[in-house]
Amino acid sequence: MIVSKAIKSYRLQKIEKIGKMTQMSQDEIITNTKTVLQGLEALRVEHVSIMNGIAEVQKDNEKSDMLRKNIENIELGLSEAQVMMALTSHLQNIEAEKHKLKTQVRRLHQENAWLRDELANTQQKFQASEQLVAQLEEEKKHLEFMASVKKYDENQEQDDACDKSRTDPVVELFPDEENEDRHNMSPTPPSQFANQTSGYEIPARLRTLHNLVIQYASQGRYEVAVPLCKQALEDLEKTSGHDHPDVATMLNILALVYRDQNKYKEAANLLNDALSIRGKTLGENHPAVAATLNNLAVLYGKRGKYKDAEPLCKRALEIREKVLGKDHPDVAKQLNNLALLCQNQGKYDEVEKYYQRALDIYESKLGPDDPNVAKTKNNLAGCYLKQGRYSEAEILYKQVLTRAHEREFGAIDSKNKPIWQVAEEREEHKFDNRENTPYGEYGGWHKAAKVDSPTVTTTLKNLGALYRRQGMFEAAETLEDCAMRSKKEAYDLAKQTKVSQLLTSNEKRRSKAIKEDMDFSEEKNAKP
Repeated sequence: MIVSKAIKSYRLQKIEKIGKMTQMSQDEIITNTKTVLQGLEALRVEHVSIMNGIAEVQKDNEKSDMLRKNIENIELGLSEAQVMMALTSHLQNIEAEKHKLKTQVRRLHQENAWLRDELANTQQKFQASEQLVAQLEEEKKHLEFMASVKKYDENQEQDDACDKSRTDPVVELFPDEENEDRHNMSPTPPSQFANQTSGYEIPARLRTLHNLVIQYASQGRYEVAVPLCKQALEDLEKTSGHDHPDVATMLNILALVYRDQNKYKEAANLLNDALSIRGKTLGENHPAVAATLNNLAVLYGKRGKYKDAEPLCKRALEIREKVLGKDHPDVAKQLNNLALLCQNQGKYDEVEKYYQRALDIYESKLGPDDPNVAKTKNNLAGCYLKQGRYSEAEILYKQVLTRAHEREFGAIDSKNKPIWQVAEEREEHKFDNRENTPYGEYGGWHKAAKVDSPTVTTTLKNLGALYRRQGMFEAAETLEDCAMRSKKEAYDLAKQTKVSQLLTSNEKRRSKAIKEDMDFSEEKNAKP
């Protein structure tokens, strides 16, 4: 009875503990389970000893059976406790695996985020690469275009400029004056130049730098030309100060590079700065001031500001007339530029006056065969065309072609006719048998348009256009065909000259190398 009461009491305690375990943490449950396991084990040992004692004292089957059942219950409790311990251990393993998996998931999330960032960066780089490839393709096309342009010589480029001047006359403002300003040189003899420039002359290093800059600019390599100018300008300002004529010259060169890039605002600011420096250091009536004024007028002309450009050009003309004299060729150049500005404003009376005066200066000072005479006559003829004075323009064109014919083939007679006269005869006999007047008889006339006279080719085109306006299509085709032959021959001759120069240069280089080898051989043989 005592034992059964003890077992009941123990079971009640176990039930109470199980009820409390539902409110315990996992560690507390494990601790209590171990305690219960130890109690059950002690209780089992106690029951076994009691059972053995009863068996020795007396044979009471009823008590023995009761103790045996209690022992079985105790062993069942022990088994349950062991199962709980095993389950707890399993749950701990599961929890550890869960924690490990959570760590792996967190790491995978981090790696995924990193991969997303890498993917975004790679996409940005890929887009940048695509843009770079597109840019490089455009640059390649540009370089291929520049390479194809290089096959034309300088005379052909001048000819194209003359053609373009018929639609955009401001272009003719640039060539001669820019070269004069860039080099600070004119047809005036050196002995007079020193007096005219008040002792100032552009240093040789700036001339060399200018030539280098122009070479890069002509190739379209402005990314090299502009930093080169800026570095030279910075060095000059450090050594000589800002208000120095050399600084003004460098500003002028950089302005011309900017103008070639169509950066007119920056170019105008630099030219105004150069004009201020030259005015303060060289005097208001110095030829360099006139050159800067003219370049500034040219810049305004390119922007269509003809009214703003005209007073600057007139001031430059006034300075040159005062310093160089009214009959100097540089004065004629300035008159040409002023006439072109007035022409764009429709001031044809002034245009004719300026061109006529420039023409008189060129003919008297440089002679009737000077290229500037033909250019000025072409410009004056263009002015006549704009006014509808076709007959006067035709006379000037014929004068240019006649003079070119006389220079090349001698005096004109019935058997030695200028090209325009042959063209008109073909027009007159266009319905007759053309075999009587084959083109071969006069086809060689295109040789008169020499490489050093692209104006002749331009005159052929202009007179041909005038013939077409008058309905003289046969004459027009004759002149246009001759102009095409002239341009082709000029290009072929220039190409042959370049090839000859290249071969001569290679031959000199080869001869020099052979000589050096011979000298080295003699020196080696002379050694003991």
